[in-house]
Amino acid sequence: MTTSVLPITTSTSHTPPPSPWMQARQQLQYACDKLGYDDAMRVLLETPRREFTVAVPLRKDDGTIEVFIGHRVQHNSSRGPTKGGLRYSPDVNLDEIRALAMWMTWKCALVDVPYGGAKGGICIDPRAYSTAELERVTRRYTSELLPVIGPEKDIPAPDVGTDEQTMAWIMDTYSVNTGYTVPGAVTGKPLSLGGSAGRGGATSEGVVTVSMLAFARRGIDPRYARAAVQGYGKVGAGAVRLLHDAGVRVVAASDQYGAIYNPDGLDIDAVQVYFETSGKLAGAPGTVEIDRDSLLELDVDLLIPAAVEGCSTRRTPAEFWLG
Repeated sequence: MTTSVLPITTSTSHTPPPSPWMQARQQLQYACDKLGYDDAMRVLLETPRREFTVAVPLRKDDGTIEVFIGHRVQHNSSRGPTKGGLRYSPDVNLDEIRALAMWMTWKCALVDVPYGGAKGGICIDPRAYSTAELERVTRRYTSELLPVIGPEKDIPAPDVGTDEQTMAWIMDTYSVNTGYTVPGAVTGKPLSLGGSAGRGGATSEGVVTVSMLAFARRGIDPRYARAAVQGYGKVGAGAVRLLHDAGVRVVAASDQYGAIYNPDGLDIDAVQVYFETSGKLAGAPGTVEIDRDSLLELDVDLLIPAAVEGCSTRRTPAEFWLG
């Protein structure tokens, strides 16, 4: 197999994909058409049961005050309490949270767990604030939502920009206001607070397990396979490590700043150390930088899309579902 390095380019020819909310609605329309559901059922399934938008004031470490906007959408509670992640990102908006909540409903239903879908977010760049500031933001956001969250109502979980520490703050704030410890107020919390072993890497494990099964079905020996991973967050970074451990040659990876490439395979340990130090992949030792979109066009056996939603530019529901 030969793989050419694609240059760093800035393309303006791509048609922007529809918003996540529009994508979610298109997917639902496509599914309803296939299943023979009428428009009334589609509208019922499409419309979130509850939406909350809250102001989250923060007194920063320097004494100044900043106000953030937070959201929580409980899409559907017909199957039980709602469940879904909480993300901290400067790109958070209500339509994005609506879409993510709807997708959580379908995911819970497909694996037959007794939950509905929810999602939350705060429009904040967590990298620009101290740990103490993020704790105050999290506790205030939780306080604003206390009447509508909890084990029997709505259960937050980590997502982009949040982690087990965030969940610990939410659990503690909820428990203090309840009067006793409530471990079931969140998932994704630390093991010391009742978290589940293996939860943090579960998604990465699932991605790589399915990839290995796909290799077997195609008759591909993982030891001679090449892979590229789009997105180097919780899922992507774990997938890179697990693929490497399985013998797959990971030749490229990307984050929000750019992509790196080495046809002989990335030095996983060196890349991880560099990423933890610099906060980005570009410039990692033993790699060349390529355009993020170019990673998607590399000649590899396995491409893992582990970036945020909306990265696919395919426009029709049929294309999205059927590939």
